[in-house]
Amino acid sequence: MQGRVSMAETSTNTLSQTARDFLAEPRFAVLATINPDGTPQQTVMWYELRGDTIMMNTAAGRLKDHNVRRDQRVSVCFEDGYRFITIRGTVELISDQETAQADIFALAKRYHPDRDPESFTYFKNEQRETLLISLDHVLEKGLEG
Repeated sequence: MQGRVSMAETSTNTLSQTARDFLAEPRFAVLATINPDGTPQQTVMWYELRGDTIMMNTAAGRLKDHNVRRDQRVSVCFEDGYRFITIRGTVELISDQETAQADIFALAKRYHPDRDPESFTYFKNEQRETLLISLDHVLEKGLEG
């Protein structure tokens, strides 16, 4: 039917090519971490798919940074209306500043390709952390059709 989104649902630990294409578009993601009291904490984030890993980046010292140091389990949702992908995985945190700074600049260029890279100099004054998220569980919904 024209104009309707298929609500087909696929659950696995890998991404289909359709999901990879969906994630290649610079959309926003919502990262959920676990607070010390067990409640979820959510943050809208930039991301990049790198092979079979989701890369995100944050300033050191933020709540999500503290949460993943204590409990590496996370969930991420990438949506476009009724079309979405959710991922559950674990975080590998990279504190090396050369890597973390390169990663935040890569994300800034991805989300703002027309902007002068020198306009992102404020990142250089921050301690950054890269989050590499495994694909332990992937749910794709509405991507077909």
